[in-house]
Amino acid sequence: MSLQLLWAFLHDQPALALNSLALFFAVSGAWLWLATQWREYRAARLQGLVEARGLVFKIDADIERLNRFFYLFGALALLLALLCTGVSTRW
Repeated sequence: MSLQLLWAFLHDQPALALNSLALFFAVSGAWLWLATQWREYRAARLQGLVEARGLVFKIDADIERLNRFFYLFGALALLLALLCTGVSTRW
């Protein structure tokens, strides 16, 4: 029964369904972007604390590559949200 209601909702109001999908992509992409920035901030703060004590701390190349991947994935999610919003306004 609930699957039929969902299908009827999608069939009756496709623009609203696309806007809901765009909102999901925008929130998830923005969260991923902000979480990556927070992780980079914490790593820089840790590096500053370690270097203040005279120790050596270097961020691994794998972590930098992972951060670039998360930034790219978040940007693609935001772009997909923008495209879904654009399509839903022209529907």
